Amino acid sequence: MGPSSAAGGTTVLELRGELDILAVSVLSDRLDEITGTQGTDLVVDVRAVTFIDCAGLSLLSRARYRTRQRGGRLRLTGVCGGGSVARLLRMTGLTGSFEILSDETGDDDGGGAAGSSGSPGSTAVTATVTDAAGTAVA
Repeated sequence: MGPSSAAGGTTVLELRGELDILAVSVLSDRLDEITGTQGTDLVVDVRAVTFIDCAGLSLLSRARYRTRQRGGRLRLTGVCGGGSVARLLRMTGLTGSFEILSDETGDDDGGGAAGSSGSPGSTAVTATVTDAAGTAVA
């Protein structure tokens, strides 16, 4: 399962559960692999993230930096007003640092947010970061 974005396609990474230091330790290599490609178009779906701490925020920030450094694009979707990711972005003043796709309108500026409305070159990757022990399963 070595996900890579097709030329001109979008990689959609769906995160679920708790995005804490344990999850980050498992997910960081996977995310580095995805963001290490030149010109990656990555959509990170965080709607199913139930908890995020500074380690999770650091993971997202690193992914954003690595993607931009290689001429790519990282967007977040599922950042709901009352959700844990939206709350942490607001508390840290980082909301404006991330490109956030609108959940309601489907965002017309570059393809489907969840890969369901177009983007024939989309690659979907699901990373489940939830279980009783708090470990991540990628």
